[in-house]
Amino acid sequence: MAWEWRFEKADGTTTEPAQAPGDFGTQGDAESWIGEIWPELLTEGVDQVSLFEDGVKIYGPMSLHVATEG
Repeated sequence: MAWEWRFEKADGTTTEPAQAPGDFGTQGDAESWIGEIWPELLTEGVDQVSLFEDGVKIYGPMSLHVATEG
């Protein structure tokens, strides 16, 4: 099984970060990676991500912007 992230702008168009990670062996590996790298992705213009397993969307899009309470 291959787990991969799709990187998107806010309007849903795809984009690629400077250091695209490729595939991950497990969902946990993919989620750990995004948990560490999301601030860098934001600075590169990635607004949201979706997680895929063998080409099937598992979830997303998930915003990388921090929600603030008003």
